[in-house]
Amino acid sequence: MPEVRSTGGARIRYDDVGQGALTLLLIPGWCTRRDIFSPLVTLCAERHRVLCVDLRGHGESEHGDEDFDSDTVLEDLLAVIDASGARQVVPVAISHAGFLALELRRELGAERIPQLVVLDWIVTEPPPPFLATLRGLMSERWGRTRDELFQQWTRGVENKDVLRAVHEDMLEFSEEMWARAAREIAAAYSREGSPLRALAGLSPATPTLHLYSQPDTHDYLETQVAFAATHPWFHVMKLPAVSHLPTLEVPGLVAVGIEALVSGRRTAVSTTHPDLGPQG
Repeated sequence: MPEVRSTGGARIRYDDVGQGALTLLLIPGWCTRRDIFSPLVTLCAERHRVLCVDLRGHGESEHGDEDFDSDTVLEDLLAVIDASGARQVVPVAISHAGFLALELRRELGAERIPQLVVLDWIVTEPPPPFLATLRGLMSERWGRTRDELFQQWTRGVENKDVLRAVHEDMLEFSEEMWARAAREIAAAYSREGSPLRALAGLSPATPTLHLYSQPDTHDYLETQVAFAATHPWFHVMKLPAVSHLPTLEVPGLVAVGIEALVSGRRTAVSTTHPDLGPQG
């Protein structure tokens, strides 16, 4: 397995499969492992080179000797890109790893990061209940708060891979890591306001695709469609899925959406249907 030594000498491990001029960098969210991308790696590697990384302190990547933050993780990702020799990279980030994808675009510029794909990210202003959840993860109530998140992310889910990833793999992460995740996510929203606002501030504009399943509300989709109407580089598709991990639940649709973006075809706004048409 490829690895790179990053800040503090920590080994950051990743998969490197497939071939192509364009490289997809798959970035898991906090308190998950790169396994959540396993089906997507197989599908995307048929056409592109794919790097799939374990974040520092997650999966098979080392923690290092000290506390770390999002800036440290960004340095890790830059080290992976540098070691890989990839010239053009499209980050594919799930949940709040979207903030890391955003920083990669700022750091490396539009020529090297020509597009962004974000998955199941709260791209609007974070609602008060979500901010309360972050505070709960940083308190003595962290275990109960985490379990409530698990219930929300898997309500109505029958997919065994999703259930294992949430109730087994994510359960392994410590109180320290959940608190760190909440701290870094809260800081990012405080700094950026909302991901849509941050994306709109990129110059030149960067074609961005948001594929998501939660939250399943009309207002959330409507807000994104309205944003896309005035920012034609932004594309959104509501996936026919119910969990927080569409890469495990509907990996085929995620792969089709990614391919539509990177090949220059535009992705449709869709609430339930898998077809990707010329809208949005």
